[in-house]
Amino acid sequence: MEEIVVGIDVGTTKVCTLVGRVEDDKSIRILGVGIEPSEGIRKGIVVDLAAASRAIKRSVEKAEGTSSLEITTAFVSLAGAHVSSINSRGAAGIPSGVIEIHDMVRALEQAQAIAIPHDREIIHVVQRGITVDGQEGVKTPIGMHGFKLEVETHIITAASATVDNLRQCVGAAGVDIQQFVLNPLASAEVVLTEQEREMGVAVCDIGGGTTDLAIYVDGDVWHTMVLAVGGNHITQDVAHGLRLSLSQAEEVKKQQGHAVRSEIGADEYFLMRPFGEDKDIRINRQDLAMVIEARVEETFDLILQEIKRSGYDGLLPAGMVLTGGTSALPGISRVASEVLGMPVRTGQPQNLKGLVDKLNSPMYSTSFGLLQWAVSMHDHQVAFSGGGKRRKPRGDKSSGFDSVKGWVKRLLP
Repeated sequence: MEEIVVGIDVGTTKVCTLVGRVEDDKSIRILGVGIEPSEGIRKGIVVDLAAASRAIKRSVEKAEGTSSLEITTAFVSLAGAHVSSINSRGAAGIPSGVIEIHDMVRALEQAQAIAIPHDREIIHVVQRGITVDGQEGVKTPIGMHGFKLEVETHIITAASATVDNLRQCVGAAGVDIQQFVLNPLASAEVVLTEQEREMGVAVCDIGGGTTDLAIYVDGDVWHTMVLAVGGNHITQDVAHGLRLSLSQAEEVKKQQGHAVRSEIGADEYFLMRPFGEDKDIRINRQDLAMVIEARVEETFDLILQEIKRSGYDGLLPAGMVLTGGTSALPGISRVASEVLGMPVRTGQPQNLKGLVDKLNSPMYSTSFGLLQWAVSMHDHQVAFSGGGKRRKPRGDKSSGFDSVKGWVKRLLP
């Protein structure tokens, strides 16, 4: 049976639905694409249920049209400043003396037994370290001999009401959510190399309304956070500084923008008609770059503060990988490197197959990453409940233990 996976990236700027078929070599062939301008979403949060539902529904319908598949379930991206994280440890005794999968489940369940406010819900429980009988650094404990298993986890939570609003909008498009995936974790699936994850690296997904950060050390997620700043703030600064409408400012940013003023010649100009003028005037590209550079520096100052606050700033020899739509801005990686004092590169989906004309851009890292996440989640599961019409009918849920087994396999390297 073909394995079909579906991801819906609900962003501040766009909604992107991708339908993919998992090939024999575990690569993904894109069968359907639905890209729609986002409505009713601000800084990653639903502010207008009806508008957001319409945008998501149009995106899903486009993907259904191009793939000729009915979409019933999907993996959905999550962002917004309401997301927060905490580290927790769980332990389990091993009565048989040999660690089995249910021992791992018990340790993970204990790690989750922490006081979480009633208005928040757990989105991810990511294993970030395993200890067997005091021996740290264990990668795969199943089958090992031991008497005490300890698991250190990174627990990501989100505001229940905000998550419910997004769930309602996606549900209005006739789609059940298989799992929410935090933006930078999805993006990391396609932009990070194994070597970078092991060395220590930060992935920074800069979208329209939010900047999402995940820190990987020793191959696992150690810290995550979401800042409520993004490319739209640059656009607003350009609109204000050059007296342009927001749509004009967005166009100018994309066509003429640069994050490093010193790389623009003093005699470089472009034509634009500001508010209150009856004809086009010449605007100096250096003036534009000065506005952009100031906002980009401020954004990376905030990111640097967050990395230092996490305490992992000395554990990132591989530096930072930028992705998301705003990372395509010329010069942004140079500014990031200067502010952060670490190597910075830009990452985007690679080796795409199928309907990928528009997808070869950092803007679609999260969208494609959702599909990769789905493949990782279900890699070892026989029952694959993906998003196509050949899958299980809606409402047919696999047993709780099956889903836990798949979840544990996702957590294990």
